[in-house]
Amino acid sequence: MGLIEGVDEATATGEVRALFEEMKRVRGWDRVPVMWRIMALRPAYLRATWEKYKAVMLEGSMDLRTKEMLALTVSMVNRCSYCIDSHSLALRKMGMTDAELMEMMGVIDFFSSTNALTSALKLEFDGPPTTAAARS
Repeated sequence: MGLIEGVDEATATGEVRALFEEMKRVRGWDRVPVMWRIMALRPAYLRATWEKYKAVMLEGSMDLRTKEMLALTVSMVNRCSYCIDSHSLALRKMGMTDAELMEMMGVIDFFSSTNALTSALKLEFDGPPTTAAARS
């Protein structure tokens, strides 16, 4: 259970109600998730966060599936259970398989451990190694 309760969709009014309706239409939701209902306690914060979501996730050259994979990766690294559930469900709806999820976990595992190693040892990047083709 969360520390606070959000705005009830059924009783939302004004700008909050309009934002909730837009979110449901844009995302194809049947209801507004709790994270957004909590933000609605501060309507300006809800509006700003929703606008940022649209700019980051719905605009640009990267496809939504790739952005959701990045969101899930960050959520896993940050150990945000709520976000892991949300983004893994979104990816499952986009067709992500068990094999793809495990491949993604392998990438997260590899880079988390090498990041820890290089950070702990305060290693500095010394540039890319020269390949045999470049030496010829």
